[in-house]
Amino acid sequence: METAQGFRPHRVVVLALDGLLPFELGIPHRIFGRPKDAGRRHLYEVVTCSVRPPGPVETDADFAIQVAHGPEILATADTVIIPASYELGPVFEEGVLTDELAAALAHIRPGTRLASICTGVYVLAAAGLLDGRPATTHWAEAEHLQRLFPRIKVDADVLFIDDGDILTSAGVAAGIDLCLHMVRRDHGTAVANEVARRTVVPPHRDGGQAQYIHRPVADPQLATTTAARAWALGRLHEPIQLRDMAEQEAMSVRTFTRRFREEVGISPGQWLTQQRVERARHLLESTDLSIDQVARDAGFGTAQSMRQHLQAALGVTPTAYRRTFRAGSGGTGIGVPEGHGGVGSLR
Repeated sequence: METAQGFRPHRVVVLALDGLLPFELGIPHRIFGRPKDAGRRHLYEVVTCSVRPPGPVETDADFAIQVAHGPEILATADTVIIPASYELGPVFEEGVLTDELAAALAHIRPGTRLASICTGVYVLAAAGLLDGRPATTHWAEAEHLQRLFPRIKVDADVLFIDDGDILTSAGVAAGIDLCLHMVRRDHGTAVANEVARRTVVPPHRDGGQAQYIHRPVADPQLATTTAARAWALGRLHEPIQLRDMAEQEAMSVRTFTRRFREEVGISPGQWLTQQRVERARHLLESTDLSIDQVARDAGFGTAQSMRQHLQAALGVTPTAYRRTFRAGSGGTGIGVPEGHGGVGSLR
C-alpha cells in the first residue's frame, strides 16, 4: 500500500498458539509470501507471533517452532490470521479466553482484518467478535461450535465465509482457499491466479464442505458430472440449460442434479453463476472489452444482468471493479466486501 512515507507492504501477522498444526501455520506464509507488484516489491509482509515473549511454541507434531515475536507485534497488523490449534483448552471447552490470550488480542487495533483457519474460529468466537455474524469451521466441529456459541450463524457447508472485516474458513486446506480469496479481494484475480499456479492448487475450488463429508452412496460406479462441467466451461458465453448439461452425462435432469450436488456441493445453476462471475472478473481485469461485450462473453447476456450478479457476489459494479483491479494499475486493491452469500460463501 502507498502511504505518506511511500510504499509499505500489507502486514499479515499469524498468531501461533500451542498445539498448532504446522501445515496450517505455513499456509499464510506460502500464499501471502508470493504476490509482488509490477516493480517486484512484495505486496505482503508475513510475520508470526506468540501470546508469550519470543520463544518456542509447541505443535501437534514431534517438534516445536521458534517464534521471534511476542504479542505486541499484533498492534502493527493490517490482517491477523489465527490457524487451528489442538490445545485451545477453555476456549474450545467453555468458550472463554484465557487471560494470556485475551491480553494478546487486546493489542489488535480496531479495523484490523481478522481471519481464522479451521478451529482458529473458536478464538474469534470466544472474544465475542462473531456474535450475530456468519462463520464456518471444519464440518466435524460445526455442531459443537454452534452449541457453544448460539449467537453465531454457523454454516458447515461452505469452504470459507467473507463477512467483510472478519473471515473464517473450514478445515486444513480450506485455509488455502481463504488466503487466495483474500489475495483476490485485495489485488484481483490475475495476482491470485499466479499465486495459485505457483502453489500448484486450483485458484478457486468448486462447491463447499458437503462434498468432503462421508455419506453412503448406493452405487459408487455411477458416472460423475465432470464432463458436463468441462463442456459448460467451454460454452459459458452461450445459453446453457440444465437439460443440456444432463445430456452430456446421459442422465435425467433429476439424477444429474442430485449427482452434481453430491460432487460439487451446490446446484448446477449456482455453479454456472459462479463460473460466469469469475469469467467476468477476468475479462474486466485483463481486456478493454466494453461492459456490454464482457456481459455477453461471460454468458450474462446483458450488462444489467451482469451488474446485478456482480453486485450480489462482490458488492461492486462492473465499472468499479475494473477501475480497481485493472491489470497494470499497481494492484492497490479495495478489499471488496463479499459478505455471507457472495462468491466466498458458495450459497
